[in-house]
Amino acid sequence: MDTALPRTTSAVPFGEHDDSPHAALADSLAAGFALDAAERDRQGGVALAERNALRASGLLRLSVPRELGGPGASWPEILRIVRRFSEADSAVAHLFAFHHLQVASVLLWGSEDQARRLLGPVVSGQAFWGNAANGLDAHVRLIPDGSRYVLDGTKTFCSGASDSDTLLVTALRSPAAAERVAIVIPTRREGVKVLGDWDAFGQRQTDSGTVVFSRVAVKRDEVLLPGPQTSPRATLRTCLAQLILAEIYLGNARGALRSAWHYVHDEGRPNVAAGVDRILDDPYIARHFGDFRLAIRGATLLADSAHARLQAAWARGTALTAEERGRVAIEVSEARLASARAGLEVTSRIFETLGARSTATRHGLDRYWRNVRTHTLHDSLDYKLRDLGRWVLTGAAPEPGLYS
Repeated sequence: MDTALPRTTSAVPFGEHDDSPHAALADSLAAGFALDAAERDRQGGVALAERNALRASGLLRLSVPRELGGPGASWPEILRIVRRFSEADSAVAHLFAFHHLQVASVLLWGSEDQARRLLGPVVSGQAFWGNAANGLDAHVRLIPDGSRYVLDGTKTFCSGASDSDTLLVTALRSPAAAERVAIVIPTRREGVKVLGDWDAFGQRQTDSGTVVFSRVAVKRDEVLLPGPQTSPRATLRTCLAQLILAEIYLGNARGALRSAWHYVHDEGRPNVAAGVDRILDDPYIARHFGDFRLAIRGATLLADSAHARLQAAWARGTALTAEERGRVAIEVSEARLASARAGLEVTSRIFETLGARSTATRHGLDRYWRNVRTHTLHDSLDYKLRDLGRWVLTGAAPEPGLYS
């Protein structure tokens, strides 16, 4: 072990200063999440203590606008917190981010009255929102039943549903089954059953399993109107969701780099063929870390640019045009592609740098790759690249959809 190596944090090749209002609190929470992240990843299940810490922190209120009683934080600030949390524990970051995605859904898809009523508990009670909005899962129907509706069916990939207070659900309206609608209901309403059946090898504490709806009563004012896909502004929800994915990849890459840096300083040994006494003097180690820094830095710049583009589009409100929305989608696609590539590269190649001893279970370094590999399969990156190439060749932005 190189016990004489300097431990100056200024040398750590990651982390940009963030002086936004809630950054210090987010850093403190992230440090706590990191302490047992590897052990909790091995155990799986629900991150109850971490969810409660988020409730108590007040950070669940961030996306609620000032006129509705919240802080009205910008999306760049919220997304940077997602990145920081993901660096420590990307499952908790996922839960935090998807809560804010559901809040955004109400702001984009619902009426002003619905936003005021539904987001009140977020402001006053720190309600945690879960997701049952997987658009590809067409097994849930909203059926008219007199003066109300009935929700019936099964939804998969319901991130954050366990231990949530409120669910945002998408369903197909019967008999016009092609019309997708969004509903907001309490998670503990009679007929709602959240199954703890999430068993992927990554993102193990995101509670992304199945929710079963058995003739769940839905009031008419719990159906968001005008709803999804009704305007360029409404379709910004997809852009925000895709940027969240990019931040989860970036956070894992940064977390892997942070862990690799500490491992090299604490336990690293130079290759026997290097002819040096210190691992820091091994030129190939330096080369690897240079590659890691370059990949993360490039993806970070693209993500930050996409943040700014999204925020500007959000501020346009109902005046947002389809062309403006299309440019947001292009920058978001660039960020997601670059972040996915950086995440997969860094989280897998750190082992080439650190050697066989770094694969010991006690280090938990494999979780970064497992998290990125699981999450990059959310929807096809090939089609993102296709859309980007079409835009370069023809200037045609991707049509708004579930993933574009």
